[in-house]
Amino acid sequence: MATEPAKDSWELPDISWQITQQRRNLLNQSKNYSPITLLLLGLVIMSIGLSSKIPWMGISGAIFSLLLSLRIIFPSIKAWLLVYLTPDERKSLLGFIGFGLALLGLFNYIGVYGLIRNWLDQIKWDEFGSWAEWFGAFGQIMIAVLAVYVAWEQYVISRDLTIQQNRITQQQTIDAYFQGVSELALNEEGLLEDWPQERAIAEGRTAAIMSSIDANGKAKVLRFLSRSRLIVPLQRDQQLGRPMLDGYGNYAEDRAYGVRVIFLGVMLAGADLAGQDLRWTDLSEANMVRSDLRKADLVKANLSRTVLYEADLSGADLKSTRFFYGSVETASPRSRKYPPNYETGAYTGAVVENVNCTNVQNLNREQRYYLCAWGGNLTRKTIPGGCEGIPNRLEGDIK
Repeated sequence: MATEPAKDSWELPDISWQITQQRRNLLNQSKNYSPITLLLLGLVIMSIGLSSKIPWMGISGAIFSLLLSLRIIFPSIKAWLLVYLTPDERKSLLGFIGFGLALLGLFNYIGVYGLIRNWLDQIKWDEFGSWAEWFGAFGQIMIAVLAVYVAWEQYVISRDLTIQQNRITQQQTIDAYFQGVSELALNEEGLLEDWPQERAIAEGRTAAIMSSIDANGKAKVLRFLSRSRLIVPLQRDQQLGRPMLDGYGNYAEDRAYGVRVIFLGVMLAGADLAGQDLRWTDLSEANMVRSDLRKADLVKANLSRTVLYEADLSGADLKSTRFFYGSVETASPRSRKYPPNYETGAYTGAVVENVNCTNVQNLNREQRYYLCAWGGNLTRKTIPGGCEGIPNRLEGDIK
């Protein structure tokens, strides 16, 4: 009988140890559940409570889900604030939140909410329907305005893309023209070897491309032709018609009797070249009637015997631009009856009658004298600084 109590006292600690182990296992199992699983469980409990109309179950599930959701999203919000906001910006955000909450609390004590409640009580809610219709109509108008704005933006984007595509296509066309003219005028050794039919084809290609490109493209073509000396009158062998060298590694010019590979003729009549870079280009003997050369860069361009009748040169840079050869006192515009004399300058000048020279830049004394002498009354009125003391040879008097 003395040994039985001892046995019972030995078994009791073993049972308590087992109960403690079972509790630890349950606690570890509960920790293994992910927050998402617990959140779904809370939402299921809330749904059961709502469907079964058991308030305590629905409220418990909602509160549990709310707290667990805050626990899940709080680390993400904290990480976002730490990454994207500086300490000063976080302080400013907290200050704005505190300011808003404090302002809401202050409104409660000064009676703002009561005033709003009284104002809402005085509203004639039966008239709200008509106001709703007005707001509905206004909303439809705004939707229509938004649709028009979106359509306009699409049109602008489409127009810009079309312009860009046209520029690319034009540049490809110009490059093909450069390559074609070079292959047509040069032999296998790269020497200029042009014959009448080749010159005619080159002129035809040039006339075709000039009518299909814009002002910038025209300027590119003119610079290419001028610098490659394809529109410069070259001295020719009187027997073979081949271009001759000047003894310095260049083709020799012959202004009086030379033959150009490409003669521009009337290709530039009425052409739009406003604001274009035409420096050092040879436009001599070209027909540029009514051409637009406003603000064009004509530095050292050759305009001798060029027909500039009623052309617009307003704002153009005429620094060292050649309008004639020889002396300004003896130079005169080109003539259909008489050949040019490049020693005296007779009949080597440009036709500058009725040219608009308003605000031309870098006009020197000889250019001013020639434009005033042979430009006529309309041209003289636009010359910067006037034409006082310069004879009007076109009209035969002094003005």
